Amino acid sequence: MTVDAHHGDLMDRVYRHQRHFYDATRKYYLLGRDQLIAALAPPRNGTVLEIGCGTGRNLLSVRRRYPQARLFGLDISEAMLETARAQSRGLDITYAKADAAAFDPQQLFGVEKFDRIFISYALSMIPPWQAVLLEASRMLAPGGELHVVDFGQQERLPRLFRSSLRRWLGWFHVTPRADLRQRLEEVARAQGASVQFMALKGGYAWLFAVRKPHLT
Repeated sequence: MTVDAHHGDLMDRVYRHQRHFYDATRKYYLLGRDQLIAALAPPRNGTVLEIGCGTGRNLLSVRRRYPQARLFGLDISEAMLETARAQSRGLDITYAKADAAAFDPQQLFGVEKFDRIFISYALSMIPPWQAVLLEASRMLAPGGELHVVDFGQQERLPRLFRSSLRRWLGWFHVTPRADLRQRLEEVARAQGASVQFMALKGGYAWLFAVRKPHLT
């Protein structure tokens, strides 16, 4: 397992204090997270991994909605994981610190493949985000699904809004990925998977579901 120490230190600096009020503020502009969770629908006793789990807010929602699922969370920020573990105490959610672009799920979690993997507003903060998509797709079990929500290109919103949003996101080291849809479609084709895409609120956010076929 290789952890990008520089990026991990950066995320710790960014969220060392923000983590204490992160969930209270992000609910107003991280759109589509609950829609993604509602679409997960893992099989009974299925394995669910969140890449870039942050404070654990999403996995707590998954636990409430799918109580029989086996849940795992991965993040590069120890500060965020500290909050996630505290908030999830007693709820049987396993967390680990690792580089999302290069980790061994068997070593970290004792799981080789996952029934569901989801990434919520993390790819826009991970420099090697394309490598993360490749790794996630390889870790899907047959019939597994990769769900992604992140900032879109605000393609149907006013130009002033787009420029103001990009400037503000830059303060937090967030970069919306213009070719996210193209890369996900390429990853899906390589796996023989299908892709469902939805633009939310004029392209403010993009929501994806990549579904890998069952073995025949």
